[in-house]
Amino acid sequence: MCGIAGIVGASLPDRRVIARMTELLHHRGPDDSGLWHSAEAHFGHARLSILDLSSAGQQPMQVGPLVLTYNGEIYNFHQLRRQLDGPFRSETDSEVVLHACRKFGAGCVDQFNGMFAFAIWDQETKTLFAARDRLGIKPFYYRPLERGIAFASEIAPLLELGRPEMDRGALADYLTYGYVPTPKTAWHGIFKLPAAHTLHWRDGQLSIRRYWQPEPSEGIVDAAEAAAETEDLLRRAIEEHTLADVPVGLFLSSGLDSSTILALGPPNALTFTLGQADRHRDEAGPARKLAQFMGSTHHESTASAPDLAVAVAEMVSVFGEPFGDSAALSVWLLSRFVRRHVKVALSGEGGDEVFCGYRWYGSAMTRRSSPISSLLARLAPTMSRFGRSQQRRSLHGLERYAAFLGVFTPRQTDHLLGPWLRAELEEEDRLWHFRRYWRDELPLHQRLQWADLHTYLPDGLLTKVDRASMAWSLEVRPPLLDHRLVELAFRFDRSLQRDPKTDRGKIVLRSILEPRLPPGHLALPKRGFNLPIARWIRKQPAIWKAAVGRLQASGIIDRVTPLQLNNEQTWALLILDGWLAKNDGGYAPQLERRA
Repeated sequence: MCGIAGIVGASLPDRRVIARMTELLHHRGPDDSGLWHSAEAHFGHARLSILDLSSAGQQPMQVGPLVLTYNGEIYNFHQLRRQLDGPFRSETDSEVVLHACRKFGAGCVDQFNGMFAFAIWDQETKTLFAARDRLGIKPFYYRPLERGIAFASEIAPLLELGRPEMDRGALADYLTYGYVPTPKTAWHGIFKLPAAHTLHWRDGQLSIRRYWQPEPSEGIVDAAEAAAETEDLLRRAIEEHTLADVPVGLFLSSGLDSSTILALGPPNALTFTLGQADRHRDEAGPARKLAQFMGSTHHESTASAPDLAVAVAEMVSVFGEPFGDSAALSVWLLSRFVRRHVKVALSGEGGDEVFCGYRWYGSAMTRRSSPISSLLARLAPTMSRFGRSQQRRSLHGLERYAAFLGVFTPRQTDHLLGPWLRAELEEEDRLWHFRRYWRDELPLHQRLQWADLHTYLPDGLLTKVDRASMAWSLEVRPPLLDHRLVELAFRFDRSLQRDPKTDRGKIVLRSILEPRLPPGHLALPKRGFNLPIARWIRKQPAIWKAAVGRLQASGIIDRVTPLQLNNEQTWALLILDGWLAKNDGGYAPQLERRA
């Protein structure tokens, strides 16, 4: 995996700007770096060598008038290469991307099976063409300029072009979703390219278009047919995702998703598990037993309670904008451990979204609200855990979905926002991001799949894994998000996705895996990767008290009481405080002046 950066169309006062932008991506590609300049365009690339480790794979790469800076892996590049004219000078997928663009134009993205974010400058037509993979596994940020456009794999390089104003609406969105939703970032004028979209820029004109989306139907109702097609695709996807000229490992938990990859993948796997001191959350024991059963070479590390101030500062630096999932710290710790052994690892991201594994695919969404829940939701303290639970139960449809997926419920967000964030936001729809992907015409399970696929998956899970792993120069690949699997799963009847009697999802995966796993393994309770933040806070209370004090004094959050928060809510506020402190030092008085 790599880091990419570039500026086109705008005059560059100092070539050292693109060099600094590229240097800020060194953690994404420490093996090599390159710069390319012309009168109209400037590209940078930081390389993590996975395929063709020789200097022939250096980027930016040029074929005829086309210049490429590319981040990702195209798993079918060998097959594509046979369809292209060449000539080829390397054994890289990067060169195949260039030749595919020459042959197919913007339609080249339809040919690619993989994860990618890239930009190509055409020196003849003076056109920038960029694209992001179908599921949003790899990031692409862009910043329109007065006479051009800049782009990068992360936000920090784009701040080298000047620091814009913070986006109040985006920060309010963060308290709703736990992340800043696409296409926004926490900075005015810096944007995320959505998954499955291309970008064209020419002569100051910018256009962004969608090139792929699955077509929901319920055409497959036969369990044997579904299992056979799924297993065939899984085996192919896992095999393709192990394509590398370096060893490949596997993030192994006790869950079904990583177990699937281990069971259907190549033998003699290298597996890695992060244990936790909190026994309730610890997956090390079951993962170890599974590794022994499957014969993998297993490695373990344990996450101990960190210095919270240091952990928050690290996560703020890694993500570049507020990101409220505490599991990011777990992935960061695991990635640090795994990188000592391998450069590439597979993970089970996407299994719950593709095969309806989350609890909101079952009775959590279908259970009818009661008058008692509605009454308790009004009477219980809004910011208490009990109040949050009753608020969820009293809602239905999109609002209930938002209450499950958001870090705070809609009512809690309204209660929590302070005057600095509330200003100019009173008329805005706080659920705009979820609402634009909520399709009432679809069956409930596909409605939830569709919403997850476009919101929580790219902006939450995949952002978390990319930034936390690439902070350690580790490439993580999710085989369960092969787009062919996603298309297949959107054709399953609900009966193949979730059992209403047991309220368990992943019916097809379970049928495939049960004969291959240790007896009783599938009955293990589901454990999250989140951390016991509230417990750590009790041991380091001064950090929490100071953070809440600054947030309240600045008008970010209201002076609400009681503030009885769960782990994720606590972490989200710590991260917001840490991000504001880093990006607007002494932020309390400064925000008051702006308001």
